[in-house]
Amino acid sequence: MATTNVKAYGTGAPDAALAEMNIERRDVLANDIEIEIMYCGVCHSDLHFARNDWGMTTYPVVPGHEIVGKVTRVGSGVTKLKVGDFAAVGCLVDSCRTCSSCEKDLEQYCLNGWVGTYGGYDKHLDQPTHGGYSQKIVVDENFVLTVPANLNLAAVAPLLCAGITTWSPLRHWNVGKGTKVGVVGLGGLGHMAIKLAKGLGAEVTLFSRTPGKEKDALGLGADAIIISTDEAQMASVTGKFDVIIDTVPYVHDVNPYVGTLAISGTLVIVGYLGGLEPILNTVPLIMGRRSVTASLIGGIAETQEMLDFCGKHNIVSEIELIKMQDINDAYERMLKSDVRYRFVIDMASLKG
Repeated sequence: MATTNVKAYGTGAPDAALAEMNIERRDVLANDIEIEIMYCGVCHSDLHFARNDWGMTTYPVVPGHEIVGKVTRVGSGVTKLKVGDFAAVGCLVDSCRTCSSCEKDLEQYCLNGWVGTYGGYDKHLDQPTHGGYSQKIVVDENFVLTVPANLNLAAVAPLLCAGITTWSPLRHWNVGKGTKVGVVGLGGLGHMAIKLAKGLGAEVTLFSRTPGKEKDALGLGADAIIISTDEAQMASVTGKFDVIIDTVPYVHDVNPYVGTLAISGTLVIVGYLGGLEPILNTVPLIMGRRSVTASLIGGIAETQEMLDFCGKHNIVSEIELIKMQDINDAYERMLKSDVRYRFVIDMASLKG
């Protein structure tokens, strides 16, 4: 099929820096929307995938799944958006659409394998999908989202991953007015968990390993902060929380947080892939019908719900805008947690 060459930033090897390259985008099909990418958020997943940390990367790879831009072309069958509208694309660009998960708008759990915005399989081009570190993208309208007009477009970008990753468990576990929510970790995911939980009416507490984040946490909407390394402070919240959103992206001990759950409370892991160390102690689980579980992004309908909610409540991410050419430095800073709280690439910088 006909294709167009576009500029992008990607890498051809796990130990190589990201650099400018050309990639192919398919021409618009009947149900497709072409988007000129204006902003793309930078996610930890981008770094992990670029460096093959999960052992599943096919090279070359162009990361980026927090995409906001302007519609430049639409297929003949498209009804959702028109040329000139603002649009967004998150972590998914396709799924089987027929399995029991897809029928329930849970495309992120597609039983036949959802198609990632990068690193997936483009059935039209018979090659891996490429992400948002590029000038444009072509996506089926069923996986394109609308953007509330009142929101800062650059600050919307991280909502497409960090936002929905925390929104989905908050909604699934029925967080609302009067719910007591704990958030473990104050980073890209954690700051969105605080904002969204507070927007839903919850009482929100941040768990942090070190002092010094109280001002930031309170500014984001948290009602309190607990230093998780302080035994007295941890004891003061024993049995308190209905839901805890654990956003820490590396192996850590979740046992101290389990004890702060209320009866029938749930701790949801959203930031870490891998085995738990030390081993999970089941005693407080059994004695209080407490649960430790996990959650993955969200489906398209749920992501649109989140964007609409953010538009109504004027919620966006806290960002640092960077040029595309600064992405390798941004990756190194991200590893040091040297960002408050999410990098977003101004894709205009790729035009030069």
